Amino acid sequence: MLARSLLAATALLMLAHPAMAQEPLATYKSLSPELALDLARASLGECRSRGYQVAVAVVDRFGGTQVILRDRFAGAHTVSTASGKAWTAATFRTSTTELNAVSQPGMMQAGIRNLPGTVIIGGGLIVEAGGSLVGAVGVSGAPGGDADEACARAGINAIRDKLEF
Repeated sequence: MLARSLLAATALLMLAHPAMAQEPLATYKSLSPELALDLARASLGECRSRGYQVAVAVVDRFGGTQVILRDRFAGAHTVSTASGKAWTAATFRTSTTELNAVSQPGMMQAGIRNLPGTVIIGGGLIVEAGGSLVGAVGVSGAPGGDADEACARAGINAIRDKLEF
């Protein structure tokens, strides 16, 4: 008797919420390797024009690496830092500068700073096209996260016309 009641209740719940069903396949936009390389080159070029030796990483919407460029005299640590910034921006779907602001010690989100792989220093920006996240870029090696972010933003602006596909 109890089993029939549970079965009936489950069936009613399933019928009452048909909007919760999801499509079996998802469609999303992503950066082509060529566009990811253009973004990295433009970000690197902006930093060079400012006299900074940096590394630039571009990741897809899921945080998978697409491109890494390191200028000749950029420190060895800049590659992993740029990659971490790009991954962090993509997976948290916001800039690393914003994450830095909301994760200071004593704040509710402070714990995200301890998650493996996160790099919460300015210089990681998301890349959007048509309102959808398509990837992220991270820059490391300029004198401060704000300068890294300026180079990343210049790279995004350089490919902006190609993002609206």
